[in-house]
Amino acid sequence: MNSLDSVRSIRRPSLHEELTDTLRTMIVEGVLVAGEKVPERKLCEKLGVSRTPMREALKVLAADGLLTLQPNRGAKVRGITVEELEEVFPLMGALEALAGELACANVSDAQMNQIRFSHEAMLDCYHSSDMPGYFRHNQRIHELILEAAGNQALSDMYRTLAVRVRRARYLANMSKERWRMAVAEHEQILLALEARDPQELGGILKRHLENKFATVRHWLNSQQSRE
Repeated sequence: MNSLDSVRSIRRPSLHEELTDTLRTMIVEGVLVAGEKVPERKLCEKLGVSRTPMREALKVLAADGLLTLQPNRGAKVRGITVEELEEVFPLMGALEALAGELACANVSDAQMNQIRFSHEAMLDCYHSSDMPGYFRHNQRIHELILEAAGNQALSDMYRTLAVRVRRARYLANMSKERWRMAVAEHEQILLALEARDPQELGGILKRHLENKFATVRHWLNSQQSRE
């Protein structure tokens, strides 16, 4: 006789999760501008939600370090500083390196195929100068490597910091030369993972993030010098 005890319910994203993800993306992509107040009423009208879920989502994003909640004045988008990123990027580099090392031992053939597919899609975006698409597939590759690592504690720590890195990386303008180098680094990442070489992959991922930070720091310093 069949038992339903082991059957899991189908999980659908809640309004809270969907709204939080939407607002997070708007901050990362600069739709909600650093230093400006979040227009709660307009966003509620635009997204078709009430003030209660909107405020709950803003609390989550404040906990993520993306917003500052001001008593009786709403929420304000936090700026990005070199000092903050000098603390975050080395941590992310260490987590990315560890994820790569674990992925070399645990990645399945199906996961490897997903990574190859995302890599090819990323290259297509690069060759067509589609930077938003490039960033989307680039991010997906790093997420797939994290999934292949198979370590939930690592995933939780990574995702707590990743949104800050994503935001800085998205806003910073890459030169054509740096973009070319980033693509070359991703080629090396793929080869090292295919070879299941943990030390090589860990080292490449760490250097890859260090180079990203150099790009972001240069952009931030140039922005501050104009102010």
